[in-house]
Amino acid sequence: MKETVLVIGGTGAQGVPVVKSLATDSKYNVHVLTRSASSKEAKYLASLPSVSILEGNTYDETTLRQAFKDITCVFVNTNGFAIGEKAEIYWGIRLYELAREFQVKHFVYAGLEYGSKLGNFNHKYRCGHLDGKGKVVDFISAQPTSPMAWSVLTSCMYMEALTEFLRPFPDPTDPDILIFAAPLGEGKCPLIYLEDYGAYARWIFDNPARSNGLVLHVATEDIRWEDLASAFSQVTGQKAVYKDVSLEEYFKLGILDPDAIVGHSTDQDDSTLLTYRENFSGFWNTWKDNLTKRDYQLLDTILPTRVKSVKEWMEKTGYSGKYTSLLKDRRDKARK
Repeated sequence: MKETVLVIGGTGAQGVPVVKSLATDSKYNVHVLTRSASSKEAKYLASLPSVSILEGNTYDETTLRQAFKDITCVFVNTNGFAIGEKAEIYWGIRLYELAREFQVKHFVYAGLEYGSKLGNFNHKYRCGHLDGKGKVVDFISAQPTSPMAWSVLTSCMYMEALTEFLRPFPDPTDPDILIFAAPLGEGKCPLIYLEDYGAYARWIFDNPARSNGLVLHVATEDIRWEDLASAFSQVTGQKAVYKDVSLEEYFKLGILDPDAIVGHSTDQDDSTLLTYRENFSGFWNTWKDNLTKRDYQLLDTILPTRVKSVKEWMEKTGYSGKYTSLLKDRRDKARK
């Protein structure tokens, strides 16, 4: 009998490769819960074999109770940028509880690094979209591995973001030189190739005996931005340099609105919500101070075919540094 996997957050940049990986053969039926079945992403996923689209509000109890019927496994990726940290904590825990209630066999949560905790709760590492998921991971990690198996797939920045908010820009004094600017100092930042992220999710579902109770931290490579610029030059032949900028300089680059609120679909007057300036200050400090680490030997064992470096990814994808839209939230906002 085929397993039926409910994917929550399946139409986002991180969710699409998970659904694709689960749909590569006939082992799983995949149900994707999304607010709009007519979106470009939903239509694409609906074209894949054994994938069904369920339209409804992911953050609604009645909708979720319908979606959880006859489900054997679930993959959960909540969107803190839409609902804010407070709601992300609530729904992460609530979805686990619903999975237990509906006797789901395997609950898989898309986690992120708990930056504040890793930094001994120093305020400089406070980042709502990291910390919210990190708190849920701590809750899940405290739960028994029976009768419901649980796993956490903890990721990092997407490699594909190098075509969007991490992309280089021309040197204003010499347009033949591209600048990769970031407030990273000598820190190493982890990046993950999203197709491999989907493959890790598939491995978790395929190997419950090994993945039950596992918090798996995945990335392609931890890389200094100086080495990132060097890899780009080697692959493309175009000169590129790394510019280490202060946080203040970073927020003046126009990459994001520093005064916007993280939680665009919730009450903007909620005093617990952070601005992008507050949120991404903690975010970049977490990587700058090298608070996180991954077991690459374990990742090689789990996924021997994985892309193992930023340079390899650039070669594989024909990366040129040109802009390509990645994040669905940004596209939705632009359309509005």
